[in-house]
Amino acid sequence: MRSDRITKGVNAAPQRALLYALGLTDEEIGKPLIGIVSSQNEIVPGHMNIDKVVEAVKQGVALAGGVPIVFPAIAVCDGIAMGHQGMKYSLVTRELIADSTEAMATAHPFDGLVMVPNCDKNVPGLLMAAARLNIPSIFVSGGPMLAGIMDGGKISYSNVSEAVSRYKVGDLDDAGLAECEQKACPTCGSCSGMFTANSMNCLTEVLGMGLSGNGTIPAVYSERLRLAKHAGMQIMELVKKDIKPRDIMTKDAFLNALTIDMALGCSTNSMLHIPAIAHECGINLDLTLANDISAKTPNLCHLAPAGNHYIEQLNEAGGIYAVMHEISKLGLIHTDCLTCTGKTVGENIQGREIRNTEVIRTVENPYSKTGGIAVLKGNLAPDGCVVKRSAVAEEMMHHKGAARVFDCEEDALQAIYDGNINPGEVVIIRYEGPKGGPGMREMLNPTSAIMGSGLGNCVALITDGRFSGATRGAAIGHVSPEAAVGGNIALIEEGDIIDIDIPANTINVLISDEEMEARRAKWQPREPRITTGYLARYAKSVTSGSTGAVLE
Repeated sequence: MRSDRITKGVNAAPQRALLYALGLTDEEIGKPLIGIVSSQNEIVPGHMNIDKVVEAVKQGVALAGGVPIVFPAIAVCDGIAMGHQGMKYSLVTRELIADSTEAMATAHPFDGLVMVPNCDKNVPGLLMAAARLNIPSIFVSGGPMLAGIMDGGKISYSNVSEAVSRYKVGDLDDAGLAECEQKACPTCGSCSGMFTANSMNCLTEVLGMGLSGNGTIPAVYSERLRLAKHAGMQIMELVKKDIKPRDIMTKDAFLNALTIDMALGCSTNSMLHIPAIAHECGINLDLTLANDISAKTPNLCHLAPAGNHYIEQLNEAGGIYAVMHEISKLGLIHTDCLTCTGKTVGENIQGREIRNTEVIRTVENPYSKTGGIAVLKGNLAPDGCVVKRSAVAEEMMHHKGAARVFDCEEDALQAIYDGNINPGEVVIIRYEGPKGGPGMREMLNPTSAIMGSGLGNCVALITDGRFSGATRGAAIGHVSPEAAVGGNIALIEEGDIIDIDIPANTINVLISDEEMEARRAKWQPREPRITTGYLARYAKSVTSGSTGAVLE
């Protein structure tokens, strides 16, 4: 056991003295020590209930004969951080979470880990830590929020963002805005659509690192606490059998994750996080794989913001295993992958039929024959960029328009609010990438402003930053190389014609190669926006969005 070095033998006497100081007994010191990584805090709605989940995990560990010991991980609420300087600190916490968990679990040699994340960067950050540490680990999330109810229909956080623009253009009054903001987020949990947090919690199941229901059982259901107890019990089995994260997160497991990502229509942020997690496993994932997988994977779900279904309905329709079972009928799932259940994917999903064929459609009747995410390439993004195609209106699948160029999110947002963006145009927001931001801000506010202003079917937005999972419309992010390193997006000028062809996976600015090179010769790097602290250090080490924005 890893913990033997601090619990057994004469040389461990000093460590045992400190374990006694914790109140541990001889009986406990003789058992496996299980670290529980708790992301609980009192500022993130998705994490406010995690203390209860952690207590259930502790009971499960103890029931199975282990000793649960809790330590923390930080969490940022992207919604609260949105639209101001705080959003620069969102993506960068993924590395802080991975690094600090590595430090805690190495300094205190636990025999196994139960990760309890919930929101956007915590899930991938802890998956990265699990891969790096490679000791028996299992995940149980805090669970999704229930959808809000307004005017007889379901709503979520993304509706509030769009309501701001509706208010500004006179389509919503004070009372309507107040009602929307008070009803959209009615419970604790990760926001109720297929946004980034829920995307990653669902893909944790697909990877094999979480039990069935990890991504879909609502936060307020007692079933969530039962799931947590089972996760606590199951970690003891993983420790006993010495099943480690890299035994589970193989190349085939990541291909499964990309496949189900397409079937579900997950957040574009999954295209940052899946390669970063794979990188920690020693696996290089070329994102062009996404298009190959998308071409043969039907999109079976239209969850908010792409449609009007929510995670609670996905849960009732059979959950992730039902989606996997349905896709497996096409032979697109590697069913022999090991999972944290101790069984294979094939054994886990056997007999998991769809219970509602509107929420999860069959492979014979998909929402589309191709997957929910596309990677585009062209002279605007030689290394690629990403769009959630399942949330794009049909008339915007191919769009050609004049560029409106902005060097930060705030300037673009003001132009939209002032009515200075015209139908048919393409909004370019640059110098917001991993290095240029720094921190690659999510830009839900500009995309919501476009939708709320009635421009969603005629205006595209392109950025070297990224988008919230709550974004819908022709929002294309992760343009690589980014502007800060001299990527071609830095060379676009006002009025250039941008040609976007999502079905063809292309994105180009219609200027000659000679003109592009002439502009490049004149381009000068910008002075860093932030020169001190963590963000300055991050900007020096972070790689491109096309490689998952990992640190060198």
